[in-house]
Amino acid sequence: TGPMRSECLGNLLRITLGAEYFEDKYLSFSVVDQSGIAWELDEAMASQCGYTVTYSNWSNIEFRASALSCHSHLEKDVFTVTVQIRASHTPDMKNAVTHLQSASCHYGPWSPRELVCESNYMEVSVRRDVPQTVKDFIQDEPEDWTLAFPEAKVGEASIWQIVFHQPEEKKALLVSDAWSAGYGLNTTDTRVLLRIPYTDVQIQLVKAQGITFSAVRSSIFYKQRWMILVVDTAVACPVDGVDYTNKTITWTVPKYIQPLSAGATSFKDVLVEAGVDLHKLSAKEMASRKYVLLNDLNAITMKIPIGAEGGYYKTSVSSGQHGAKYTINLFLEHQWEDDKWGLTKHTIIKEIETPFEQAELAITNNSNLSARLMNVTLGTFLPDVELVNLTIEGTTVAVPEAVQHGYLTYEIRYANGSKAYVIHVPFDAPSIRKEYTRADTRSYTLNVTLAFITHPTRETFTVPVITVSTVEDAVLPSARGLCDERNLQLIITRGNVDQNWLPFISGWHLTPEAAQKYNYSLRDNGTHLAISVPFLSSHVNYEDIHTSGIKASLYLTLKDGITLADRRDFSISCRFSPSELIQCLPNGTVVITAVKLVGIADLDTSMLVLRDRQCKPSLVTAKTATFKFNVNTCGTSRKFNSTTMTYENDVLYFRPGNVTPVYQLKFVCLYAIKQTVDVRYESKKNLPPSIKPGFGSLALSLKLFKEKSYSDPYQELEYPVVKYLREPLYFEVELLQPEDLRLELHLNDCWATNSQSWDSLPQWPVLINGCENSEDSYRTVFHEVNYSPRVKFPQHLKRFEVRMFTFVRGTTLLQE
Repeated sequence: TGPMRSECLGNLLRITLGAEYFEDKYLSFSVVDQSGIAWELDEAMASQCGYTVTYSNWSNIEFRASALSCHSHLEKDVFTVTVQIRASHTPDMKNAVTHLQSASCHYGPWSPRELVCESNYMEVSVRRDVPQTVKDFIQDEPEDWTLAFPEAKVGEASIWQIVFHQPEEKKALLVSDAWSAGYGLNTTDTRVLLRIPYTDVQIQLVKAQGITFSAVRSSIFYKQRWMILVVDTAVACPVDGVDYTNKTITWTVPKYIQPLSAGATSFKDVLVEAGVDLHKLSAKEMASRKYVLLNDLNAITMKIPIGAEGGYYKTSVSSGQHGAKYTINLFLEHQWEDDKWGLTKHTIIKEIETPFEQAELAITNNSNLSARLMNVTLGTFLPDVELVNLTIEGTTVAVPEAVQHGYLTYEIRYANGSKAYVIHVPFDAPSIRKEYTRADTRSYTLNVTLAFITHPTRETFTVPVITVSTVEDAVLPSARGLCDERNLQLIITRGNVDQNWLPFISGWHLTPEAAQKYNYSLRDNGTHLAISVPFLSSHVNYEDIHTSGIKASLYLTLKDGITLADRRDFSISCRFSPSELIQCLPNGTVVITAVKLVGIADLDTSMLVLRDRQCKPSLVTAKTATFKFNVNTCGTSRKFNSTTMTYENDVLYFRPGNVTPVYQLKFVCLYAIKQTVDVRYESKKNLPPSIKPGFGSLALSLKLFKEKSYSDPYQELEYPVVKYLREPLYFEVELLQPEDLRLELHLNDCWATNSQSWDSLPQWPVLINGCENSEDSYRTVFHEVNYSPRVKFPQHLKRFEVRMFTFVRGTTLLQE
């Protein structure tokens, strides 16, 4: 119970630290000796003294201590270990909380020889039997008896020397040197112990039945009263022997390997037991988990299905890819008798981890269309994964900060301990890409990269999340067309999908610069796009020509600004007077313009001719050819009647090799033969014009326009209009009634007030006696008024521009 719990597992003590308390904290482990001194552990000391710290299932932390560890208190068959654990939220261990845990375990009876293969060390302890005298052994350093390491038992017995048996030589170390080299040596009243880290230089790798073992052959000499005794302290632990096939882990451990059986001639199995997490399992429990334990003549084999109960999956990262590994902590105890040692107990702890296997993650789009909310679930993950940040449009933000970008994330946990992450983003968030797809449909694309970290290994990986939601909310642009005497016009009302669409006419991108070059009109105020093209231009198509008129068409295509895919087509067709193509000048000169018809695609306007094929056009464009000639040339025929003289000719196009024209445009010029014009005039002295004051009823209007072209006035619903200081305001005053050509509108005085009442104070004049106010920092600017479809009487309008200003008193801003 509580943050720590203890278990006695044979000759090992295990203390488990609960993840719910110690997760995400920095830890420091110390062991407390019988004097109350705390010795802080590092990796070297742990492997030398018989301690192991490891992570178990996901985030739980295990501390294990050997019964014969350096600081344990051994009395009869009970050993006691006291551990001090400091936990802090910072690596400098400031404000650390200290936890003290002491536990006692009973262990016995001891076998004559006990071997332990832990994850970070090998340990052998041997019973001290009847001593034997070693002949001819010379003690050359008697003072070494007092240099044993502090934790060695003092009393009747103490270790003197250790000798390592290498194939080439023997190496002897005094106790102090052995301790400094990282070996753990100890004696009790009944046992001699040697502990060797797996990193030791004396370790030999030996093969047994193809399985590699880490082995050390050594002898310990120790003093007992007047005798020198020797103990064989050989130890060996398997390094490999694990195979993964058909979703099964196979672990093979050979029996009776040479370093442990030297000198023995007969062997007998006494006991083979196995389990998980140092808990032995019965045959029934193994069968329920589908474990298989085989004990044949030469080897012990365990088979574990990958994913079976007792193990667990943990997240792993390989080359940035998210995956998992199955981990299981197996435990094998083999006891045998031989004619040298009697009973030997060999305990092997083996943490097995399967190779990396990439895990597939599911991205589920549960977007709420009515609420216009992206709802995406990403999973599943193991509990050791944590979402740490998001990358949105190239900017990386931590999870709490993502809310400011419209991203709400939270995790959901499932009954089996796994979890998933949910992302909520509004459709209208700036980072959501909106794209028109078809008909009235738009797609909303979420493109975000999530970054994760694993605990406790702190590996990182990223997962790109791209989901698309389709919504029927597209408003397409619409158009209306109109024509005047010489122009075709299209006015496009913008929708909500065409902000980045580009206008093309006849396949040609119409930019403001291009429009100016061809004398086209292009105006875009954000809500409307207005295009006006003269009917005689290279981007107009001519359908047919009749006496009733010339049918001209303008085709506009709106294209996607990125892909240039066609999005919307508009067109307008109008008939224009044929008189626009011909001029019959009084001096007998004829100017005629021929147009290329869409029905004759191969027509080359430069090859058009008159009846006299020597008469060629003087001006050629892709769509038109202009001829200028005298009526007495180029094969022009003429006819007379009583009142008029008629001149006729044809514009012709012949395909090469043909004598019959495929294009023929007949034109006629009529001149009056006889015409009398009576002009009566009288010389009279012109009086200077005069203006007399008078009174009458006039209908006037004052409008505010959005731009200098005076084409788009503010509507009633757009008031009040918000402007910044010094932004231009475009005013137009118009005389509506009476519509008398003889009248001209003159502005005398114009002023601004701080309220809607024209006579309120303060006031500021912008026009004085028809002129700008000379005291203005930015003076009023008058704009010329010309004829247009909207303006029939330019003299009835006055237009002027005023810079935005505000009323102040001293340094105080005046408001209504």
